[in-house]
Amino acid sequence: MGLLNFLIGSVWAMGAPQGQAPQGGGLASFVISLIPLFIIFLIFYFLLIRPQQKRMKEHQQFLAQLRPGLKVITSGGIVGKVVKIEGDIIWLEVDKDINIPVVKGYIAGPFNQ
Repeated sequence: MGLLNFLIGSVWAMGAPQGQAPQGGGLASFVISLIPLFIIFLIFYFLLIRPQQKRMKEHQQFLAQLRPGLKVITSGGIVGKVVKIEGDIIWLEVDKDINIPVVKGYIAGPFNQ
């Protein structure tokens, strides 16, 4: 019986003081509760999403400007010189008279050494 009295007393203690009506949340408290989520989204946008989009745009521009004679590296680590471009296939010369086809999307960037 002592535990039950304690729990009931705790519930009464959590309520509004006597003589005052309980306060409703309303729109203002809903908006205030969304502010931390909005701040977290802004942090994610400026630290993760926006830089990734910028990097992706720069990579697309690089792929559009590929031309024969350019030395590139693939995402697999193969270094070669662009010999021929056939649509989405790039032919790379990796050694004298050894050409390999590589899908255009797998070209990581220019190889600067």
